[in-house]
Amino acid sequence: MDAFGVELGPRQNATEIHKTIEQFLHIQSAGIPGEINITVGEVDPHLYLAKCSGLEAFLPAGNKAWGKTTVGIRCSEPAHWTVYIPATVHVLGDYVATVASLMQGQVVGEHDVALVHGDLTMLPAGVITDLSHAIGYTTVRSLPVGMPIRLDSLHIQQAVQQGQIVRLVSSGEGFRVSAEGRALANAMDGQVIQAKTAGGQIVSGVARSGGTLEVNY
Repeated sequence: MDAFGVELGPRQNATEIHKTIEQFLHIQSAGIPGEINITVGEVDPHLYLAKCSGLEAFLPAGNKAWGKTTVGIRCSEPAHWTVYIPATVHVLGDYVATVASLMQGQVVGEHDVALVHGDLTMLPAGVITDLSHAIGYTTVRSLPVGMPIRLDSLHIQQAVQQGQIVRLVSSGEGFRVSAEGRALANAMDGQVIQAKTAGGQIVSGVARSGGTLEVNY
């Protein structure tokens, strides 16, 4: 019975709402690398919600299954109501952080960074989670010790730059030939690019650090 003396029907069980939201967030966060922990806020005990035969959870516009969020849950049969419940999706995983101070323009070495375990949702967007995406890259700004490394903090160290004079090296059993050429594109170590020889011939080769192109004639 409400404050006006009107007889009310059965009340929706708050535990069912909680479980529905938790299951929904687990489905929404499936595929995210890391350990998922979900906490769901309480339903206001003073709020009367008629018993529902089919609860439906959804994410309101602007919300996602990541960090602090809000989940909507509605009933369309036999009653009609919608409530919004706060929730938090914690994603525990490894991320890359500095273990030494890095200067702007410094190439990241294997002893400069390490994997740290923590809640990824508490970190800035774009934090790197794979060491191979940091080691060998160049910093675009200075980074202090303990700083999570973001993708926009690094750029790829080019092995060869377009227009650079490169050493064209071809080798085989019992021989090694070297000549000069001009790179026609930028390349990372291991990428195939073309270069023009002093005689005007276009050759393809594998770029190597130090301005070398491994060519198979």
